[in-house]
Amino acid sequence: MMHRFLATIALLAMGQATPNPHLPPPTYDRVAPVLPKKLDDAVLILSKTNGWRHIEHIPHSNMVLADIAANLGHASYTTENAAIFNDAQLRHFSVVVLNSASGDFLTKDQRAAFARFVARGGGVVALHAAGDNSHKAPWYVDTIIGTTFTGHPGGQDQFQSAQVMVDQPQHPVMAGVTLPWKPVDEWYSFDVNPQTRGMSILARIDEGSYRPGAKLTMGTHPVIWTNPAAKGRVVYSALGHNPQNYDDPNYRRILTNAIRWAGHFGH
Repeated sequence: MMHRFLATIALLAMGQATPNPHLPPPTYDRVAPVLPKKLDDAVLILSKTNGWRHIEHIPHSNMVLADIAANLGHASYTTENAAIFNDAQLRHFSVVVLNSASGDFLTKDQRAAFARFVARGGGVVALHAAGDNSHKAPWYVDTIIGTTFTGHPGGQDQFQSAQVMVDQPQHPVMAGVTLPWKPVDEWYSFDVNPQTRGMSILARIDEGSYRPGAKLTMGTHPVIWTNPAAKGRVVYSALGHNPQNYDDPNYRRILTNAIRWAGHFGH
């Protein structure tokens, strides 16, 4: 009986010790990567996660984003190493793509280097979990997100099709989007409309076209916006939980437009 009891305790301990791949232990990178030679005017793709890790889409979306950069005629560098956020290395890039980068993944010095990058005109394209509530640093929240994530539908309602409505079809990020568009995604809600905090809304979702639930209903429900107050071009998109979202022709066009616009490519 005692042996059986001890075996049960051991199995429970093993189960508790099994790491959750969605919640890797937070780490802060101190040693910067060695960049390839002749990397200039490039696209930095960062999917560092000190919060929830979107293991479902990150591998595929990283490849899609690199392919988009190549099609725009620019090199890209994909990394999980946030120590690349230093003045010397960030000068090799015109735009930083935060691909569901979550949690406070930057040290104080790295965040200051990121702020200087944006202040001198560097572009930012932040995607999905780059705008969740695991980000606490005031500069990041005010500059990149402009609001606070409050949740998304769960259970059978986690993934639903919803009608995307384009508020600024003339904006370069939304150019060429074909409507009507009802993608299936995990729809984020936020505590306030980021427009009240100075953001410029490019697209929103029609809450009548899906089931947000009473606690997640926003009324006016933005899903893509920019920060016109930033010296660099900053755009955030809440879309993109699943790998297949990055193969959607409309979303790939938006990502292409966003990287081109934020990086001042072709302008």
